[in-house]
Amino acid sequence: MGTETPTNGKPIASGDEKVAFSPAEVEDTKHYYLGPGVVILVLSWIITLYTLWQMVEMHEMVPGKRFDRYHELGQHAFGERLGLWIVVPQQLICEVGVDIVYMVTGGKSLQKIHDLVCKDKNCKQMKTTYFIMIFGSVHFVLSHLPNFNAISGISLAAAVMSLRAN
Repeated sequence: MGTETPTNGKPIASGDEKVAFSPAEVEDTKHYYLGPGVVILVLSWIITLYTLWQMVEMHEMVPGKRFDRYHELGQHAFGERLGLWIVVPQQLICEVGVDIVYMVTGGKSLQKIHDLVCKDKNCKQMKTTYFIMIFGSVHFVLSHLPNFNAISGISLAAAVMSLRAN
């Protein structure tokens, strides 16, 4: 299967095969995929804004009692047990999803840094999974520090290592 240079929006592959198209044709179909993504993002933003507005409006709905957390509002609206069963699973799903995206993004960023540093050298290639685990491990250790003042030891070690590298 020989490939040719794309001309006038015709398939790149030779023969009757339609493997890939020219960049101009790809550009023409991009708007079909962009629309639903933008709609979903705007819809999620509206839902987030609405729930935040609800939280602000219901902050002191009952005199003398403040609702600072969504599960407290759920307990007030649906009862002690049912309120937790409705709100907490949704919060956990959201939190776990954000954590997964954060870890994968951090791992891929570490991999890109590794690839940039090792471009001209003979470095061993590692899987993205390993970079995700490295990123997660560092954040696991940092999350157990009591406050930001405890990170000063890490900053000192980084400063010493940067001086040592020169």
